[in-house]
Amino acid sequence: MSADVAVNDAPVQELVSRTPNQLAWERFKRNKAGLIAAVVTLLFIIAAFGAPIITGLWHLDPEKPYVDQLTPYGMPVGGSGISWAHPFGIEPQAGRDVFAMLLYGSRISFTLAIIAGVATIGLGLVIGTTVGYFGGWVDATIGRFSDFLLSFPQTFFIVALSLPLVQRVEATGIAHGNTARIVVLILFFSVFGWPAFARIIRSQVLSLRERDFVMAARSLGASTRRILFRELMPNLWSPTIVYLSLMLPSYLAAEAVFSYLGVGVQPPASTWGIVLSDSINYWQEDPAYLMIPALMLIVIVLALNVLGDAIRDALDPKADR
Repeated sequence: MSADVAVNDAPVQELVSRTPNQLAWERFKRNKAGLIAAVVTLLFIIAAFGAPIITGLWHLDPEKPYVDQLTPYGMPVGGSGISWAHPFGIEPQAGRDVFAMLLYGSRISFTLAIIAGVATIGLGLVIGTTVGYFGGWVDATIGRFSDFLLSFPQTFFIVALSLPLVQRVEATGIAHGNTARIVVLILFFSVFGWPAFARIIRSQVLSLRERDFVMAARSLGASTRRILFRELMPNLWSPTIVYLSLMLPSYLAAEAVFSYLGVGVQPPASTWGIVLSDSINYWQEDPAYLMIPALMLIVIVLALNVLGDAIRDALDPKADR
């Protein structure tokens, strides 16, 4: 009798149900590398978009020449000019503060990468969902068009057509100068970026369109628009988020490369690519001027890639097995 009482008096563990988002968050929190990458990425983004506040607190101006920190030969005092007042040193010849330049330049880079990434994802999601759902001649037509875009040598194509398109954008009055160059880069990245993502979404939709919930919505007379946007797309957020997280570092690096090649953002703006392009001329006299922006670009690209891998693992329901 006492044994029965003891059993009956034992505390009963309550089963707590968790949503898929809660399970994904639990898996993500167990990934230490992913958490560190998320913190690093967040710090970079806060620093980029908070550049006016940070430079104001440091009493720095990205356009001001600190000529008192230059030698008569135009090189920074002490080789790099690094001090508490100028933590990343001074730009050779021009005398601008490198810390302020990189902060304002990263704001341009992040803005371009985010807008281009969202535009690419939006196009790929809509086109991939439509193609996967309808199939037939729609799939064949858009599939061949995406093959046509993927066959282009993208880098050469962007370098060759960047200047004429910038001039066309400026002629229309939409934007001028570096703003026109940013618009053209976003256009190029979006046009050449959506086919690969659309193929991923297409393969997902080919499987989802035969599921019971889609068949039920179709039998109940749901419109095609409702099936595409209310039934299919909510089930595609996992690959969408993962692809976006992996696309951002590639766009950040691409912006730096094209600015370095002279077809992206140009002076007096100061993106990472522009600073790297200029620093090549002084790598022997002032190696810190080359190493600091290079290390920043490596760190943020690596952090975003690790974060993308962590998000992919967190959203994978088989990650715990």
